[in-house]
Amino acid sequence: MEWFSLLLLLLCPLMMIFCMKGHLGGHKHSHRNDSHQNHDSHLPNGVLSKVKNLEMENEKLRKEINELTTLVKKQF
Repeated sequence: MEWFSLLLLLLCPLMMIFCMKGHLGGHKHSHRNDSHQNHDSHLPNGVLSKVKNLEMENEKLRKEINELTTLVKKQF
């Protein structure tokens, strides 16, 4: 059983190398300051506006939660 533990221990870094190579292999990003280029061109039409709307709704809900939390704390 000790050999199995050793094999498992040695297999982890090897799997990580293959996973990282596979992850980075298909993407050719430059690592300059502008590496976070506008990726919106990869999104289907209308998705960007939906994401923006969801972000605004999320912010409104966060504010409402904070207000309600404050209200509850004041009551108790």
